[in-house]
Amino acid sequence: MGSTQADVQALVQLMQHMNVEPEELLAAARVQELPTFEQFMPLVRDAAPPASQVVYRAYWKKIVACWGTRRLDEPTAREVGDLIEEVRANAQRRRNYGDGSGAACHTYYALRRVYQLAVDEGLLSSRRNPMARVTKPRQAKSRRYALSPQLYREIVQVAAGTGLDPRLDSLLLRFHLETAARTGGALNLRLGDLDPERLLIVLREKNSVTRKQPVSRALMQALLDHAEERGVRDKESPLLRFPDGRPMTKIRYRRLWDRVQMHIKVVDEESISTHWLRHTTLTWVERNWARKPSGTGSNCLIRRPPGASAATRICWSARWRIPAAGAVS
Repeated sequence: MGSTQADVQALVQLMQHMNVEPEELLAAARVQELPTFEQFMPLVRDAAPPASQVVYRAYWKKIVACWGTRRLDEPTAREVGDLIEEVRANAQRRRNYGDGSGAACHTYYALRRVYQLAVDEGLLSSRRNPMARVTKPRQAKSRRYALSPQLYREIVQVAAGTGLDPRLDSLLLRFHLETAARTGGALNLRLGDLDPERLLIVLREKNSVTRKQPVSRALMQALLDHAEERGVRDKESPLLRFPDGRPMTKIRYRRLWDRVQMHIKVVDEESISTHWLRHTTLTWVERNWARKPSGTGSNCLIRRPPGASAATRICWSARWRIPAAGAVS
């Protein structure tokens, strides 16, 4: 016998009294259909952007290792919190290790991606999402500080005096200090991104954000010379390359800083990396202009101030030069 309108209204009133949503009833009827974490994780990875796959891969593996055979609706908010704290406690200790807060935050976001996809796919209701009741872990304050002009010069001297490609290493250091670009901005740089007439370059960085960045004439000429010397002709081809013409990869940064750490003690002790150059420039802008650059994230724009003093030449000196070709020690 079919339901009458009065039956439907009575059911609606009962659901309102019990504070139950229709989607919760539908989800409850499909409990046995819910996948396990091990079954669902491939879908999470495929749905994530490439950059997120790299960041969260290890944390998704940890989740599967702990909860692989459990259904998505089984872990409680308390268990989620316990897992996050377990990851924090077992985080790998490095020289610049804080308190594991970075690993805890990554685990939180990795789990949030899992459950958000489950909600989007209709497998769970928003109210049954345990992440809605989990507090985001506290992010430890960065230990980075602005490099002094003397330390920066020492780093440049080591980069230019050691290794098999001092010209590329010196160019990278200058590029990141002047533009405050992330490593992705350099790796994604194309010949067509250079505008010599207006002294602008296009940077493609984190979260697929694109920005135009003013540069000095010296840096622009160095980039053009690099492209010519290493045979870059196609405007859509990667600009930064090894001497044999292969596009530069992120491994170059690791090898560069590993080498610098061998010669400069403080670089080794603080685990100084390319991102410290970005932090140095942003700090300089904030101190000299009494404010942060517009969009200190991926949209920041650093302009060369008119009449830059001698104290600011660490960032803007037009007399900067890269090593001559073949200057390898």
